[in-house]
Amino acid sequence: MSVTSRYKEAWEGFWRDASEEPGAVFWDAEPALTAGIHLALFEPHMTAAGLPVVDVGCGNGTQTRFLADRYPHVIGVDLSAAALAHARRADPAEQVDFRQVDVAERAEAEQLHAELGDMNVYMRGVLHQCEPADRRPLVESIAALVGERGRAFVVELGEAAGTVLRGLARSPEGPPPKLAPVFAHGIAPGEVADAAVPQYVAAAGLTIIASGELPLVTTEFTPDGRRIELPSKWLVVGR
Repeated sequence: MSVTSRYKEAWEGFWRDASEEPGAVFWDAEPALTAGIHLALFEPHMTAAGLPVVDVGCGNGTQTRFLADRYPHVIGVDLSAAALAHARRADPAEQVDFRQVDVAERAEAEQLHAELGDMNVYMRGVLHQCEPADRRPLVESIAALVGERGRAFVVELGEAAGTVLRGLARSPEGPPPKLAPVFAHGIAPGEVADAAVPQYVAAAGLTIIASGELPLVTTEFTPDGRRIELPSKWLVVGR
């Protein structure tokens, strides 16, 4: 199953219009507040040595470049060619192997696995942005990527984040400037029930190895200067 052309074009439009200024995108927080914290949770479970690391839904590659400073072979994959154009311009040394891949399409994930073998997967905030019909196939593709030896770190918005986002969208002043383009391009984050994610994982033949809760940090601030953080849950999964 592949994403719809409407959905793909929504992401292309978003990334074509997005500024390349660091932190301009709502979820593009600095790695010290995102991937750096996640790695402390993930690394103890990356037990197979030497596996490639793939950042699924890498966007403009901010977190991917951080991973590439720590692992010898890092691949960043995204649905959007415009996102990857941002990512490549920000990576003149070509530390990262950026590729356009529709990970909701199982055949594309299997092709990547056939080329590179088992891998460790980092995926932050992608499942809740998928259309409902693509969520289970996406997790099945993650299972294909990790194979027998890899692990995946998956962090997704919790149900409670929906309340926060709706409140921001309905504020009298309108949504915050960095959140407004997300809604304007028709890619407003969807809601995934907290109980659904473990069900997708089990259906894909994976086991939850570790889990917890952690705020998903954004680059936006409230009028009184507080950074907006969204409730999220994280999982380490594998076979």
